[in-house]
Amino acid sequence: MEADEQVVSVEQKGKAGALLEVLVVSAKLGLTSFGGPIAHLGYFHNEYIRRRKWMDERSYADLVALCQFLPGPASSQVGIGIGVVRAGVLGGIVAWLGFTLPSVLALVAFALVLQGYDIASAGWIHGLKIVAVAIVAQAVLGMGHKLTPDRERVTIAVITAAITLSWQTAYSQILMIAAAGLVGIWLYRHHTAEGLTTLHIPIRRSFAMGCLALFVGLLVALPLLRGSAETGGLAIVDSFYRSGALVFGGGHVVLPLLEQEVVPTGWVSQADFLAGYGATQAVPGPLFTFAGYLGAMTGGVSGAIIATLAIFLPAFLLVIGALPFWNSLRRSPKIQGALVGINAAVVGILLAALYDPLWTTAILEPMDFALAVILFVMLVFWKLPPWMVVIAGAAGGMVLGVL
Repeated sequence: MEADEQVVSVEQKGKAGALLEVLVVSAKLGLTSFGGPIAHLGYFHNEYIRRRKWMDERSYADLVALCQFLPGPASSQVGIGIGVVRAGVLGGIVAWLGFTLPSVLALVAFALVLQGYDIASAGWIHGLKIVAVAIVAQAVLGMGHKLTPDRERVTIAVITAAITLSWQTAYSQILMIAAAGLVGIWLYRHHTAEGLTTLHIPIRRSFAMGCLALFVGLLVALPLLRGSAETGGLAIVDSFYRSGALVFGGGHVVLPLLEQEVVPTGWVSQADFLAGYGATQAVPGPLFTFAGYLGAMTGGVSGAIIATLAIFLPAFLLVIGALPFWNSLRRSPKIQGALVGINAAVVGILLAALYDPLWTTAILEPMDFALAVILFVMLVFWKLPPWMVVIAGAAGGMVLGVL
């Protein structure tokens, strides 16, 4: 379907009708999209492109490329972009709400049930920790194969992992990502992408610039305001906004950033953190809804709302702000080179997280390792859905607890 035909169909439905349509379709995806970001893109393609033809194939591929280039939750950003194309900025908000709300509600309910209970020694909780090891190992394997195919990028990843493990601060990962971008510009300054197309999005550049300015302004201002105000809500906004703004490579990479924000501060214990991360694999929708669980553990329902909005806000601002400029930026060899280096560093950060905190807190005995290997095989070779692996891991943890 051509762009003009898409516009006519939206006008015929009316703005309210288009928004309701986006909400219904995105909520369906939010209830059924299991399997992580790559699987989500497949669900989106089937529902939005093949069945409803809200966007042509080339434009969808371009939008996916943009969202993989930007920091943040790629699948959520693609959904937001499709909503913007279909029904404007409000359409993007509605598309995000439908896709995100089901898993947020499930994880908040899980957090509220856990509060007040000593779960650190529960066998099924230990099983969820081992599930997290298997899932992140799968992510490292898949991302490493794709993003570190040569010795230069492997070296960037290994150095990043080593420094991240030996220098564990809130800023080490940010600095490593920036340094990897500079190294990427130097090593891959002649890197060019093939098969580029043109994405047409009706957003004024002035509005886009305002979104980008707000993104940068909040990133700079929130830590300063947090230091002067010391209010609980503002601290949650700062921590989760920064995590959402600086995550390259998809949902799993948010794990080490969030761990640095909530565990050392005492907001969430490490046992609760890893249990929530394991539970997040059992629900549909984006992995960033893990923030809803952490916010609920920190500040109840209000904390969940604040944390969820804060971690997804950068995704909105970046997608809307970058769309009008993407066609020219993506053709820059320097931008392409920086992205190559950053992606390699992301693999290193996730590799470091696989060891600490995941491996060091979950793999305590030989039988823990055996269960982790079984779960890994179920994911990688049997290709079972993550929710089934989560159930198997929790059951396996209970069995280990009585042996």
